[in-house]
Amino acid sequence: MLEVAWLGSVPYDVALGWQEILRDRALDGGPESLLLLEHPAVYTLGRGADPIHLGQAADGAVPIVHTSRGGQVTYHGPGQLVGYPMLDLRRHRPDVGWYVRTLEAVLIATLEALALRGERRPGTPGVWVGDRKIASVGVALRRWCTWHGFALNVACDLGPFRRISPCGLAGVEMTSIEREQGPVEFGGVVDRVREMFVTAFGHDGTAPLDLPIASGTARTAP
Repeated sequence: MLEVAWLGSVPYDVALGWQEILRDRALDGGPESLLLLEHPAVYTLGRGADPIHLGQAADGAVPIVHTSRGGQVTYHGPGQLVGYPMLDLRRHRPDVGWYVRTLEAVLIATLEALALRGERRPGTPGVWVGDRKIASVGVALRRWCTWHGFALNVACDLGPFRRISPCGLAGVEMTSIEREQGPVEFGGVVDRVREMFVTAFGHDGTAPLDLPIASGTARTAP
């Protein structure tokens, strides 16, 4: 059984602390979990990321956070659905490449349910619609337990992406579900991601994840 929480808008550092707690719980044999949320505007850099990819954002007002995930620089903000899975891959398949591909499969299946065709590009984790990138993947593992995760652009402001080289890819154009097909109901996307995630990773269902939410600005679950 996968424990899932939809948390609304949560500051990046608060979500990071919850991930660490839930990751360690899974390492100790506890339940696996998935946090679904949004972040206030923030740029994040993966371990070993080159700050040159921050571009104009380096001198801006949006906070910049160095993280332990893989990958280069990306943007998180309102209207973007972020997913943080805490899975013990020894219960599934201890293979980082398989894990990243399965996360991509979750996102591709979600887009397909919304009548959009998502695709992979070799060597660039994430999902594309045509020549535009719609979702990013950046993960971390500790003794085969996962944290960090994926971000799907649902109805977010794409302007902040133009200040950086997203994922270290110069000239890449970011897109969103809203840009590709018009207004979309955010809660419906949350539901589809949750459903596709359970199917892809073979859980036998979901259960509510009980977390304190006072530090965030949680919204009613869709």
